[in-house]
Amino acid sequence: MPTSVPRGAPFLLLPPLLMLSAVLAVPVDRAAPPQEDSQATETPDTGLYYHRYLQEVINVLETDGHFREKLQAANAEDIKSGKLSQELDFVSHNVRTKLDELKRQEVSRLRMLLKAKMDAKQEPNLQVDHMNLLKQFEHLDPQYQHTFEARDLELLIQTATRDLAQYDAAHHEEFKRYEMLKEHERRRYLESLGEEQRKEAERKLQEQQRRHREHPKVNVPGSQAQLKEVWEELDGLDPNRFNPKTFFILHDINSDGVLDEQELEALFTKELEKVYDPKNEEDDMREMEEERLRMREHVMKNVDTNQDRLVTLEEFLASTQRKEFGDTGEGWKTVEMSPAYTEEELKRFEEELAAREAELNARAQRLSQETEALGRSQDRLEAQKRELQQAVLQMEQRKQQLQEQSAPPSKPDGQLQFRADTDDAPVPAPAGDQKDVPASEKKVPEQPPELPQLDSQHL
Repeated sequence: MPTSVPRGAPFLLLPPLLMLSAVLAVPVDRAAPPQEDSQATETPDTGLYYHRYLQEVINVLETDGHFREKLQAANAEDIKSGKLSQELDFVSHNVRTKLDELKRQEVSRLRMLLKAKMDAKQEPNLQVDHMNLLKQFEHLDPQYQHTFEARDLELLIQTATRDLAQYDAAHHEEFKRYEMLKEHERRRYLESLGEEQRKEAERKLQEQQRRHREHPKVNVPGSQAQLKEVWEELDGLDPNRFNPKTFFILHDINSDGVLDEQELEALFTKELEKVYDPKNEEDDMREMEEERLRMREHVMKNVDTNQDRLVTLEEFLASTQRKEFGDTGEGWKTVEMSPAYTEEELKRFEEELAAREAELNARAQRLSQETEALGRSQDRLEAQKRELQQAVLQMEQRKQQLQEQSAPPSKPDGQLQFRADTDDAPVPAPAGDQKDVPASEKKVPEQPPELPQLDSQHL
């Protein structure tokens, strides 16, 4: 089964960018310093929102020989305290120029994030004080937004160290909530069943738990028994000829002189396969990842004496000389043997869920009422629309009727027939039709009256 590493885990790889690589997850070739024009090796994503900026800064610093020399001579305290950051004043001008450009790009990116956040909450024309808002980002110095200073490197190291160290605690808390939610849903499901069905479901659950517990003994991580099992079954070597130094060299995959967290977790695969099988219904793969994390923490706590999150050969050999290395008692206590929560924590969690469920129900009810109100409003609007359409149709019909009434009548042959101005006035017949009218009915045109003759006296 391949080693599965959860996203966001602090991969702390490969000195001799020594402690800085432990803090910032930087891979470095031990044999030769990287050339300036060589392609930088991309580390696994740490999950930090400034991961790319961190990676690019370290890639640039790797190209400066002076900084590398000082780094090799530094210890963890020098790096974490910020003492090493003062060496930034002595790097080449070309390196400082590249670092300045990286910071300007990061500041620009953060400003875009801030603007998008402000636009989503407030008026788009609101003036934003970027200088003040940039102070919330702790991985750079907002006072000098165009140059990369020693303070920037110090803040980057300290912030990354703190954020990565908090990963394990956050993972444990997330797993606890996952387990409590799983138990909460199981109890609710059982409550919804009848008595006979509930008994059957409980019997099935107990059977699954029994099968899950029936696994071979799990050796304590980092113990002699655990390492010898890897030596024999994975490395194919004689268990009677186990040699800790040879074992260390075999599992220092990148030959950098240390075992990082990823290389350590690869050693636990055999133990995890004893307990978890993705084909089995009773085996929870989420619990397997929690188991892997707990094993790594155990080894780091007991072997990594300087707490730099890397196991050196000296630390590894020293751990094999301790009494605990050979005396492991009953073996490793797996997740189901060490409950992630108490009954009181489960009770508080269920109360929190009930409160959230009540809030969601109330919101759903309000949305349902608003939906019904919108539906009624939509019905009214549809009714008004139909009324308006009917009124428009009636108006169009009336308009058409008026146009038909006002149009002059036409003869059968299609010629228009004009009417007189009044209904009482007789319509005179055409001159050509007078011959068809009886003589008694023919009308003689009236003669105009004679004008009196005027003599010269009247003139």
